[in-house]
Order: sequence, then structure tokens, then C-alpha cells
Amino acid sequence: MAERAEPEAAGRVYLVGAGPGDPGLLTLRGRALLEQADVVVFDRLVHPALLEFCRPDCERVFAGKAPGSVAMTQEEINRTLVAAAARGFSVVRLKGGDPFVFGRGGEEAQALAATGIAFEVVPGVTSAVAAPASAGIPLTHRELAGSFAVVTGRRSGEQDGEAVDWSAYGRQPDTLVVLMGLAELERIASSLVAAGRPAGTPAAVISQGTLPAQRTVTAPLARIAEAAAAAGLGTPALLVVGEVVRLRRQLQWFERRPLSGRRVVVTRTREQASDLAAALRRLGAEPLEVPVLAIEPRPFPADLDWCVTNLASYWWLCFTSAHAAPPFFQTLRDHGMDTRALAGARVACVGKGTARALAEFGLSADVVPARATAADLVEALRSQVQPGQKVLFVRGEPASDTLVTGLQRLGLEVRQTVAYRAVPDPHAAQRAREVLGDGADAVTFASSSAVGHFLEAAGDDGRRLCAAARVVCIGPETAAAARGHGLQVHAVAAEASVPGLLRAVLDALAGPGPAAAPPPDGGPRAAVGDAGRPPALQPPPPEPVPPDGGGEVSGGAGGGERVPDAAAAPAP
Repeated sequence: MAERAEPEAAGRVYLVGAGPGDPGLLTLRGRALLEQADVVVFDRLVHPALLEFCRPDCERVFAGKAPGSVAMTQEEINRTLVAAAARGFSVVRLKGGDPFVFGRGGEEAQALAATGIAFEVVPGVTSAVAAPASAGIPLTHRELAGSFAVVTGRRSGEQDGEAVDWSAYGRQPDTLVVLMGLAELERIASSLVAAGRPAGTPAAVISQGTLPAQRTVTAPLARIAEAAAAAGLGTPALLVVGEVVRLRRQLQWFERRPLSGRRVVVTRTREQASDLAAALRRLGAEPLEVPVLAIEPRPFPADLDWCVTNLASYWWLCFTSAHAAPPFFQTLRDHGMDTRALAGARVACVGKGTARALAEFGLSADVVPARATAADLVEALRSQVQPGQKVLFVRGEPASDTLVTGLQRLGLEVRQTVAYRAVPDPHAAQRAREVLGDGADAVTFASSSAVGHFLEAAGDDGRRLCAAARVVCIGPETAAAARGHGLQVHAVAAEASVPGLLRAVLDALAGPGPAAAPPPDGGPRAAVGDAGRPPALQPPPPEPVPPDGGGEVSGGAGGGERVPDAAAAPAP
């Protein structure tokens, strides 16, 4: 664990905008401050992935608010910020969206200024702009809208929406964005119509904006509340009113990504999960990270030390996992050595991912088989080796004996050393309970041992999930292990790497087959089409312009679904 930085004589508070939801929309400045923070005070809508940027010893304080639930009052938050900074610590106040756009950042800045605490404001991407952009709705357009306004649907102390003077927004601005107004949507819409907005004005409600679960409903203003309720949209959500909403039919892009709305379980170790999770997010999926293994480096340091100091006696070095590279090269450095110590040996490894890991330390692999299996590595070496040559196999634990047995049959003398041990992640069972409650569309496995550990951690719920979802494996050996546990494997990566596994997920979710796995308790899940697969994977119907009284919803696992058309809105 990293040592906690010594507090400075005078601390500082950074009011940082976390962005609209998608962790990729955090600013570079925001990330840099999270990486060096001593204390982070964060809100409910902050994506959990952002906290991964914090140091292990960073103190994390949850200050979230939800309807009927308040972790900390605003006064308690203010006192926490002041107290932490007074102790000399670097404090990040991480707030959803932008701290100065309906985020009470101004109030917190006032409290800091009143007590003489130094502070800095780091703007964030507000959902008022980002969510419409993700839904294909520009807030301004030269031909349709030359102005826009952002309004809160509820003000401090308000109980029924009446404190907002909706008459001021009857005609202007051209585009109106209303935040935190879902509970009062019918009142807001009727007030705007009464104030002079035409009942047929295009309107949209966007829920979970910029997140994989984003859903968008469009309807005339007079019927938008009915359409949103019929679609079952939940918070966080915002309302957009104006002619620019019509452009969504042409400009929507978010829901058309290949994995839009899909939920994919990632069982890789914490160190490896981020790459696959980020790639899944780029394609529209929601990664459900359940790391079932943790890596314990150098469990037998004396043995690895001995092998490193005797490298000159080996003709070949073999690696079968990227995890082996860091502890091996750390041991080299501990002995004052670098890759020059390997000048007399040739290097073989299983898979392009392992080869890339070695390349990061300046070592190029001489032999990499086309298929990432131990048996294929033995075949690739058959014409390269001579009987009697010594091989150092740098491996993990546990490991199969396929490679050792195959090399010995070639007449080679094999010395094994364990660079790391894969052990069950102690938090796997709790994490599985937290993230699997709403079901999943696919489950990925990146190692043979991960299969058993996942089923053990997730219990009967995990087995039911795998039975209903698509099971995707990184290679043939992992697939064999999955089948050995009674699972049906739907896709196997052609290349044992993150890109290969991602392509396999795309293949698995593109073809006909079982519907998305339901929640473990058997509760409702996404609607399933007649062909037995989720609607997002069926050929999309043409998207006609809805009539003035019509309603339309898209996004999430049910992208392309229609809600019943509402009755035509009366003319104002």
C-alpha cells in the first residue's frame, strides 16, 4: 500500500466536476487531482470507476443524496471539507456534472471562503449538455434554435413544483432543458403549455444520460409525461423541449453502437479488468466487473532469485501469462540486472497478450504460436529446439502440466519457477451480489481458474446467470474448463487478448440464441422479441416520424421498442 502523503501546512479543496455519468468524460485535470488526493468526498451519481484513480490510502467519504435518503446534510459536507483541509490535506469534492450547475458548488465555495480555506473549481461536463448530445439532440441549431436555457425542476424548499415560474419559459428560449423534474413532469409540461408553448412542441426525456443504460423517450410536450411513465423511465433524467428534438431521428448515435445497452460480466483480475471494461463501454455495453482472482507476486522469492542469477545456463525462457512479466523483471532489477542478462537466451510465450507484456519491458518474443495454447507452443518449438537444452518456464500457480510435459517429450530439460500466484479475490462474492442483481447478457472468462472461482463466488445465482446468458472464453483451454463445469460456451476468442475477447463478445451477442439472462430472483428483464433474442439484436424496423400525438422510446437493452401512441394533442 502506498504511504500517505504528509499533510501540507495549509490544505486545499478542489471542487471537481465528475461529468454526466460516463467515466470517460472526466476532465484530465479532474483525474490528476483524484490521483493525488488525500480525501475524496463524492456524490451518489459519481461513477464508481472514477474512484479507481485514487491512491489506495485515500480516504473516501460518501456524501450522496437520494429521495428519502441523505448520507450527509449540506452543513455536514461543508464541515467535512473545512476540517479535512484544516488538517493540511488535499481534498477533492467530487460532484456529478459541473459543480456550479445545480450542484451546490457555489454554496460549498462560500463555506470555504468564509473560513479562509483555499479552493479551486474544476469545471465538469454538465448532463444538461452531454445527455442531449448522447441522445442526438443538439441544443442549438442555426435553423431551429438560437438560444437555450437550463432550469431546475425543483428549487430549495419546494414541494410541488410551483416555486418555478414556468410562465417565463412559455415562448423563450428556443430550447429548454429541465433537470431534476421527472417527478413533476406532468405539472411542468402543462405549465409550459399554459404559458404559451404549443402542445405539439417536440419534447424528449433522457434517462441515465451517457451511461450504457441510457433511454430516450420522445413525444409532443402535452403527452411527454404519459410517454415517459409508460416507458418506466427512472432518475436521473432530464427533459428537453424544443424543435431541435426533431433532429434526433437523424442524429441519434448512442443507441446504435453494436453493444448498446448490453450488460457484460468481466471476471478478469482488478489489474486487467479496466482495459476490457473500457473497450466494452466504447461499444455501448455496461461492464459488470466481478474480479474473481487476485494476483500475489513472487510467492517463492528465493526460488525466483536463484533462477534469475543463473539465467546464463538456459537456452530458452517460456512465459504463458502476462502476469509473470512484472515480478520476473522486478527480480531482475532487484539484482541490478536488465534485459541484457537475457542476451544468450531465446524467448517463447503463449499469446500476443503475453508478448505485449514482455515488450513493455523491452523484451521481444522469438516464438509466439498462432493459437494461444500450451500445446500450440510446444508444436511451434518443435523445429526450434535441440534435445538436452535447458528451459526456464516462468509461470503462475496454479498451472496445467501441458507445457512441461510437451517440452520434456521434445527432450528438453525444464526448470519451473513461480512468478505469481492467482488466489481467490476475497471481495468477489460481495461484488457479485452487488452487480449481478439485474441480470446480464454475457459472461466473460479470461482463464481456466476464473470459471470455478466465479461459480463459487456467485453461487447458484452465478450458475443460473451463465445458463441464460452467453458464455465467452478467451481461449480453448478456458472453454474446456467452462464446459467441464457444465456451462455452454457460445464463443471462444481467436486471439488470447482483450481485442480478441471483445470480438468474441460481439460474435456471441450478434447471433440468434437465448434471451438476456434474467435477474437471479427471476424478476423482469429486457423485453424479448419473437425470434428469442433481445430487441437490440433484431433487425431494427424503419423509424417513421411519429404523429404529433405519438410517443417513442429507445435505448437500453430494449432499444427500438415503441410505446403506444398517445392521443393527438389539441392545438393550443
